[in-house]
Amino acid sequence: MNLTRITVGLILAAAVTFMGARVFAASDPVPQVGQTAPGFTLPSQEGTKVSLHQYHGKWVVLYFYPKDMTSGCTIEARNFQHDIGKFEAANAVVLGVSVDSVESHRKFCTKDGLHFKLLSDTGKNVVKEYGSLGDYMGFKIAKRNTFLIDPQGKIVKEWIGVDPSHHSTEVLDAIQSMQKKNS
Repeated sequence: MNLTRITVGLILAAAVTFMGARVFAASDPVPQVGQTAPGFTLPSQEGTKVSLHQYHGKWVVLYFYPKDMTSGCTIEARNFQHDIGKFEAANAVVLGVSVDSVESHRKFCTKDGLHFKLLSDTGKNVVKEYGSLGDYMGFKIAKRNTFLIDPQGKIVKEWIGVDPSHHSTEVLDAIQSMQKKNS
């Protein structure tokens, strides 16, 4: 990697950290609650392909985040990791998606002890399909949005521009509330 790419990466990481990843730009439409979640297949931090259809019969927390190893993204990921046992008990999986590389995800998971899947969308196709591609200071990054997908594959709730500090709890509460309603 040359010095220019490293410098640009550091500037982007600092900007995302200090600005809280507020991404403002015209964007693609967000899928609506009630519609079937758009399918995808992306590589995880382990290098294996992960497809949405693999999780049919489970709740899927599909969260988009701007950049590995930045403050807000680290807080959000650590909170999901802290609550992962509760998500598993609720028959739910957590999938994080950003436009960072598989290698970047691998380093992030190792550094922060993350054991759920982080998916790499370097082509920006899935991020775009979920209306979560943002332009930040000329860089294309994922907006901080989350989609809750029910066991039948329908989007049942969405959070746009989330606060990473308590988002895991919000999502878990929503799953548990919906499960109580349906029982």
